[in-house]
Amino acid sequence: MKVTFMGTGTSVGVPAIGCRCDVCRSHDPMNRRTRTSALLTCAGRRVLLDASVDLRQQALREEMDSLDAVLLTHGHADHVFGLDDLRMFNYRQQMPIPIYGSERTLADVRRTFWYVFDDRPDASSRPALTLTPIIPATAPFTTAGLRVAPFAVLHGTVSILGYRIGRFAYITDASDLSGETVSALAGLDALVINALRRKPHPTHFNLEGALAAIERIGPKRAFLTHISHEFDHASLSREIPDGVQPAYDGLSFEVDHTS
Repeated sequence: MKVTFMGTGTSVGVPAIGCRCDVCRSHDPMNRRTRTSALLTCAGRRVLLDASVDLRQQALREEMDSLDAVLLTHGHADHVFGLDDLRMFNYRQQMPIPIYGSERTLADVRRTFWYVFDDRPDASSRPALTLTPIIPATAPFTTAGLRVAPFAVLHGTVSILGYRIGRFAYITDASDLSGETVSALAGLDALVINALRRKPHPTHFNLEGALAAIERIGPKRAFLTHISHEFDHASLSREIPDGVQPAYDGLSFEVDHTS
């Protein structure tokens, strides 16, 4: 299975609007971070992990021409606002796209994209989405030929989802992991996890917290995502331990999708 980082930035992206810091003015393309999302490609099928508000430009960059499913971690704007751009895949494929998430997340989607689910006739174009709640929220399921095992992480005081597919796991916007979740992530070849900034944050891992979580889980390699403009890519790469690297938009790697 190929994993591609569609976006690796925080909710405001990097560069941030109006900011004149060294990272926001950097010419290093690895310091240009669109909002966080990833793409899984296996046997010709594609699954998105979150639908970033920057999905259109991400899909154009990666030359995406099809999509089979979307796995949502939670319902915040930077993770779901790209759902409207799925219209183009509907047009090409002539079928709805299944959207998976917790009941709470899908309720947020239904409320945010009310016009998508309005049964009244409307000449305006809108995406065709099939909301598929994961019940219970950590129940494994199969989509697009991939066996997906959701798991709970804390985003501040709110429980959101991460996803494990074979020897790969994806976490974003987490601030804490239970012992049960750590146990469920044993034996990973690759872990993606968020690292917002240096100072502690009430709803996201900072760098220290992300590195501590990586040490608890013990994957063979780990990638940091949801990175703010506080971090320069090259400097951060030199600072963190071997086997850990900051992700960047467009980075891809292969991992075993079977258990």
